Amino acid sequence: MAGVSGCLKYSMFIFNFLFWLSGLLILGVAIWVRVNQGNQEIFGHEDSHAQFRVSANIMISVGAIIMILGFLGCCGAIKESRCMLILFFIGLLLILLLQVAAGIIGVVFKPEYKRILNETLHEEAKLLNETNDAAVKFQKAIAEFEEEFKCCGLINGAADWGNNFEKYYKSCECPIMSNLSCTTYEGKSVYKQTCVSLIKDYFGKYIIIVIGIAFGLAFIEVLGMIFSMVLFCQIGEK
Repeated sequence: MAGVSGCLKYSMFIFNFLFWLSGLLILGVAIWVRVNQGNQEIFGHEDSHAQFRVSANIMISVGAIIMILGFLGCCGAIKESRCMLILFFIGLLLILLLQVAAGIIGVVFKPEYKRILNETLHEEAKLLNETNDAAVKFQKAIAEFEEEFKCCGLINGAADWGNNFEKYYKSCECPIMSNLSCTTYEGKSVYKQTCVSLIKDYFGKYIIIVIGIAFGLAFIEVLGMIFSMVLFCQIGEK
């Protein structure tokens, strides 16, 4: 009877080790996103916080599951365990189906996500003119964003800062000799570009990255399923 291909066996092990590392990477990034104060301060609204936490928690779960599956695949390949390999196959299949479902939901509800983001940013623009502790944290986060991305205010430019403009105008200050589009507000030269579109672009880029990772994982998952089934069949023929 045919034996198990050593090349396939160790290829499966290496593949699953890399798969395990990808799960570790996703888990690490998700935890960082979950605890990163900058993201939480920009989305200071409680509902936005909840949505942000849910997304991060889902990523943490996915990373942990991928690590478990990678471990099962590695052990199944080395120990030539059909049980582990079939569990690995089923796990990958379920994740793949969930990814497809999530992708479909994402496409269908994309306009809704944009609406929620737009409403959230319009609501949080009001915080720039407030003085409570939560507002101050948000203001500092936006001020840092303004300095980095050369913009001013969220929706209505420098006017969003209201009575706090004098305190934070330095983050909006537009060098007169710069090539950037400047405008004048209360005698100060500030960036004409508002931050709302830049924030949308900022998160839009991350969504594209997430989609790219999802497609990459889907390809890897299909390969893993093929590897596991071939190895599963070879073990059965021993």
